[in-house]
Amino acid sequence: MLTLADIRSARERIRDGVVETLCAPARSFEDVAPGTLWFKFENHQRTGSFKDRGSLNKLLQLDSEQRRRGVIAASAGNHAQALAYHGGRLGVPVTVVMPDPAPLIKVSNTRAYGARVVQSGAILDESAVEARRLAESQGLVMVPAFDDEAVMAGQGTMALELLESIPDVDTVVVPVGGGGMISGVAVAIKEQRPEVRVIGVEAEAAPSARASRSAGHIVKISATDTLADGIAVKRVGDLTFPVIQKYVDDLVVVSEEEIASAIFLLLERRKTVVEGAGAVGLAALVSSRIPVRGRDERIAVVLSGGNIDVNRVSRIIDRGLVLDGRAAHLMVKVPDRPGFLARLTETVARLGANVRETYHRRAFADISVGEVEIVLNLETRGREHVDEIIRMLEAMGLSVEEDG
Repeated sequence: MLTLADIRSARERIRDGVVETLCAPARSFEDVAPGTLWFKFENHQRTGSFKDRGSLNKLLQLDSEQRRRGVIAASAGNHAQALAYHGGRLGVPVTVVMPDPAPLIKVSNTRAYGARVVQSGAILDESAVEARRLAESQGLVMVPAFDDEAVMAGQGTMALELLESIPDVDTVVVPVGGGGMISGVAVAIKEQRPEVRVIGVEAEAAPSARASRSAGHIVKISATDTLADGIAVKRVGDLTFPVIQKYVDDLVVVSEEEIASAIFLLLERRKTVVEGAGAVGLAALVSSRIPVRGRDERIAVVLSGGNIDVNRVSRIIDRGLVLDGRAAHLMVKVPDRPGFLARLTETVARLGANVRETYHRRAFADISVGEVEIVLNLETRGREHVDEIIRMLEAMGLSVEEDG
């Protein structure tokens, strides 16, 4: 089983090739999450995620023959990018098998780092089957994304840094997919500070670790699409599961809406881009999935990666503004006669909302009493402001529906 000595050796091995990431207090989140929060910014790694650590540690332990033959991995994106980048630096040929729906940014970045990318399978587990086939047929060295002690040890190096930054930490919150990161982190922390809580967070759409823990053995689940694509696996690892059982205090899950809200909060309040998998820890705290023992409890949250498609970020921002009441999409039916659009926008302006966009959707079912539906995209001050606008429009005899 993975040891603290393995993790300490990994730290010395990879020290010059990875970023010792910032671990900083998150004071701007005091009103939305309990406890005293600190963020460990693994999204600041060279390839945008914690995967740099484990990938490099594994590559540096290959012998010369293995390096010459090259390596292969199955990855949804972050392991792929890390392996491609560090393989390129070390002169090791890299092949990566990625799921067909892998985010475009992760596919393009992996290719840009010089790796050969093969897309196969709807989910990571199916990609892994193809990766094993290629490894055998082409003589490549398999580098697992999580179920490998060298990879696990590399990921655990972040916890050594964390304990140096926050010696009196009480709780550490870690995203969980296959279990490589939380295994390394849990060993590094519990072997030095056994009283510190280590809590894992999974996406509700792919709770493989919690299902296995409940059953007492590894079980395979049916994972579904999730914003947290980096932790969407069907089963935890054979090597990671015993470590999770021994060292991890609790496992919780969060919904897609909660993940999206956490991404939005991190963008707005900390000005940092975090992908779905990286935001699950904050999501769990904001949604009260993790019991906190008081305002003074020191909680470190690992922001594990920031490789998210910008189009997805845009949709999350729009959705977040609507949920917060600072944007509204109203569909208003008015008589299809001259002057009604001006009357409508004048009313909205008088109430202090800014019209960002407007367009018509015409209905000709009854020509004599025709209506037009006007869609208003508004910038508003909050939920009460939106409700005030709707009430005023309805008082004018108009039919109003809110989208979102």
